[in-house]
Amino acid sequence: MSTDSINNPVSHALAHWRDYLEITKPKVVLLLVFTALVGMALAVPSWLPLQETFFGLLGIGLASSSAAAINHVIDQRTDAIMKRTENRPLPQGALTTKQCVVFALLIGALGMFVLVVFVNVLTAVLTFLSLIGYAIVYTVYLKRATPQNIVIGGAAGAMPPVLGWAAVTGEVTAGALLLFLIVFIWTPPHFWALAIHRRDDYAKVDIPMLPVTHGIPFTRVQILLYTVLLLIVTIFPYLIRMSGLVYLVCALILGGRFLYHSWKMFDDTAEKQPMKTFVFSINYLMWLFGVMLVDHYLPLLGFHY
Repeated sequence: MSTDSINNPVSHALAHWRDYLEITKPKVVLLLVFTALVGMALAVPSWLPLQETFFGLLGIGLASSSAAAINHVIDQRTDAIMKRTENRPLPQGALTTKQCVVFALLIGALGMFVLVVFVNVLTAVLTFLSLIGYAIVYTVYLKRATPQNIVIGGAAGAMPPVLGWAAVTGEVTAGALLLFLIVFIWTPPHFWALAIHRRDDYAKVDIPMLPVTHGIPFTRVQILLYTVLLLIVTIFPYLIRMSGLVYLVCALILGGRFLYHSWKMFDDTAEKQPMKTFVFSINYLMWLFGVMLVDHYLPLLGFHY
């Protein structure tokens, strides 16, 4: 690293903007922000308020990015060993620990400021607790303490719809908690599919992911059971009339497809199936929440069914 980069943080940031962007896990954050947007939309019967929506998504996105950057800092030693993460900016030396910490604190503080000033205190508090839950409680303790790490720690990742709901209403109701439950139940089968694919990596760094501690056959059963539970839970937005028939039909189709992928994982000859299931699970959540959004606005656009 050059002396100019050390003495001029702005020049360094501009030169390494791709590295700073990478440590925010932008694809993950975009999915989280999208679920927050859907939470906002379903919280109000008509069109979204502009200020709370824009600044709410901005604050939630900045806080999520801060948590991701802190995660990179804490996990840098294991990241350097694991094949999946060895090319991240910190293990490669593109960024230093101090630079990442300062960056994480800056965007995290900015996110909190935006939420407090332009949205509401409840959203700011819940967002801060989610940040701490993922960046500290999960990454520092749960991840290395129990094979149920992703189940318990998944609560932080399931919060964005609740945060979005609180941003436009100033409260948390049953509808928000149902959206939370959907993401919470989705998280284990989503991540355990990846954990099966990268089992040797996790074993090498002594992280007690379920496939490492209980074996791949047991993990497959858990993935299938959670997927069945997820399919059941995703029916409830229709049952409580939060979503309509278009959503229900699509939720059943998507859930059936997820079940198919989970079942295919029992085929020992399908070596690529865990990764296929992992990739599908990301698309599943995006499409499920996307359909919720479309279904919510169809009546407002004059489509009644």
